[in-house]
Amino acid sequence: MYIADKTVLNEMPEKKRHRYRFIKWAAWILLILAAILASIAWFLNVKSRPLLTSQIKTLLYKSTDSLYTITFTKVSTNILTGSATLQNVKITPDTIRYKQLVALKRAPNNLYQVSLKKLVVNHFHPFILYREQKLQIEDVLFDKPEVYMINKQLDFNENRAPRPIQSPYTFISKSLKEFSIKNIRFRDASFNYINKNVTKPEVFSIDDLNITLVDLLVDSTSFEDTKRFYLLKDVIINLKDYKYPTPDKMYNLKLSQLDFRASTGRLRVNKFAVEPLYDEMKFGEVAGYAKDRFSILMNNISLSGINLPLYISRQELRAKEMTIANGFVAVFNNNSLPDRGKVSRIGKYPHQLLQSLDAPILVDKIKLKDIDISYAVYNKESQQRGRISFEHTSGIISNATNIAAVKVKNPIMEAKLNTYLLGQGKLDVDFKFDLAAHTGDFSYSGILQNFNARVLNQITKPLGLVRINRGNVDKLKFDFKADDFGTKGTVDFSYFDLSVALMKNDPEKDHLVKRGLLSFLANALIIKAENPGPNEKLISENVVYERPPNTSFFNMIWKSLFVGIKHSVGITEEKQAKIRSHIATFKAIKESRELRRQKRIERQKLKENR
Repeated sequence: MYIADKTVLNEMPEKKRHRYRFIKWAAWILLILAAILASIAWFLNVKSRPLLTSQIKTLLYKSTDSLYTITFTKVSTNILTGSATLQNVKITPDTIRYKQLVALKRAPNNLYQVSLKKLVVNHFHPFILYREQKLQIEDVLFDKPEVYMINKQLDFNENRAPRPIQSPYTFISKSLKEFSIKNIRFRDASFNYINKNVTKPEVFSIDDLNITLVDLLVDSTSFEDTKRFYLLKDVIINLKDYKYPTPDKMYNLKLSQLDFRASTGRLRVNKFAVEPLYDEMKFGEVAGYAKDRFSILMNNISLSGINLPLYISRQELRAKEMTIANGFVAVFNNNSLPDRGKVSRIGKYPHQLLQSLDAPILVDKIKLKDIDISYAVYNKESQQRGRISFEHTSGIISNATNIAAVKVKNPIMEAKLNTYLLGQGKLDVDFKFDLAAHTGDFSYSGILQNFNARVLNQITKPLGLVRINRGNVDKLKFDFKADDFGTKGTVDFSYFDLSVALMKNDPEKDHLVKRGLLSFLANALIIKAENPGPNEKLISENVVYERPPNTSFFNMIWKSLFVGIKHSVGITEEKQAKIRSHIATFKAIKESRELRRQKRIERQKLKENR
């Protein structure tokens, strides 16, 4: 037993020595293989760089019909990982070749110029390139590129299919059977758009834009593939935040989280805002006159059915439907400031502003949900702010366009909205805008039902110096036709138990006070307490309102309705003149009575002095 154990102990070091020698030989073999592979990789990397450089330059040049060239200062490759990095890259168009292509009617509408410090190509499968003449790339990254896009509409490109004019495969087929890239990513791109279709082109810029071009394929079949556009399967666009100061330095336009996918034609925006740079009272002071101040916030915006190829070729935005849920539009004007004098707002109605946009646009249907709209004015006479609001506004706007061909077929943009006046009375209103009219023609009609008339004090007191003591409204129905110069129509105001007080500003008390005698006379001689009256006949009012050229769209609409309401309750110009005549008579009687009293006092003093 002892001898057996001793033999085993002697064999163990021998096994360890054999194992050590095996590991040592294996390590040397692996090291030698690694050195050989590294040498081969280095050799292939060095040898592949000229080939890769040549392939890239030739491929871009040929596939774009000799229009574009690429330059770079350095290329580094890793044959094992199939990656390459190009430094200081510039992709530029050949303007002479472009003119030749225009003459041949093969030129595109857009010219691009791209520059960046680093372009990364990942997994380009060099062995497949060598064996099968197929250049397959998994990923191309343009890191922080600066992109210039110059657009010039060319007549011969009208109604072309969303693909290159000629298949790029015809230019590369002698050297390649296939060229494909799974993803082309533009990360944090600075995108600059230049519109060459106008007299004075301006640069429109967006920074931090992310664009992914999905599954680019150039082969013998891809050109005819109707599921592709410009040989791509999809285009994905993302913009996290965007801010643009308006040229007048009065607003910031802000956009938060934009996402677009071409395959679905759907665009989503979390938030869009028009933010004034000054508060309500200071805004007009900075502008130098009583300028409308807009504050706009729209949430949860989505567009569907966007035609991306049409936008790329002609910068024409067409969408089937747009939805906006939650938001507000607030307009404020300080009329204690000077007006614009000879500066006119003619031609500034909403549908006219739409026509003045440089970019062609068509949205078949716009759905609004839960939007608050308000119009407020600071009145220099009352030194108070009047405000009218339309809350929880919902509805549909159809045929929002400025495209001439669309307007020929249908020149009417319609807005059917339902809302709540000052948060209480339900209002259904229908706007019809004539997009082809040179004088801004449009109509508006609606019905407002069942509300306490006292809620109107928010606007009648500060702006009309009329306080409603009590009153109930059954229905306010209106129908107007308007243009640049004014509006005319009818107002049917059905109400009962109405009583008002006329107000004036008292500087000593720093608020509006009741004009006692005038209010008494108004209720006694002017105000109709109900309509229909005792004869149960509803009296309609015909309103003709001439628009001051310097007033806004909102101002004209509420003024026309306010005139109709005033006339319906009896506050007409004739009756106001009548009550002023009564007041003048009372003042004359009072002054005569005071004069006679003074004379009596003087005669009494004379008697006492004698």
